[in-house]
Amino acid sequence: MRGEALILGGIVLIFIGFLLVFVGTLISAYGGDSQVEGGGVIMIGPVPIVFGTGRGATLAMILAVVLMVLWIIGTLLLRRG
Repeated sequence: MRGEALILGGIVLIFIGFLLVFVGTLISAYGGDSQVEGGGVIMIGPVPIVFGTGRGATLAMILAVVLMVLWIIGTLLLRRG
């Protein structure tokens, strides 16, 4: 049961990600005169790779630190129990 819930949660997160990219593209395309800034994080194990411009990069760095800490805590909890 737990494995099925994790798989379903993963599929939902992937769907939300695609939806956010689609909505962001529509807003950028039809938003008129706007300046786009953004950032992203690629996690390879506990090691984050951060990219972006402006405020987006700052938010991506904060997200990377949070994800790294959550990954370490999750790993320690799984090894314990």
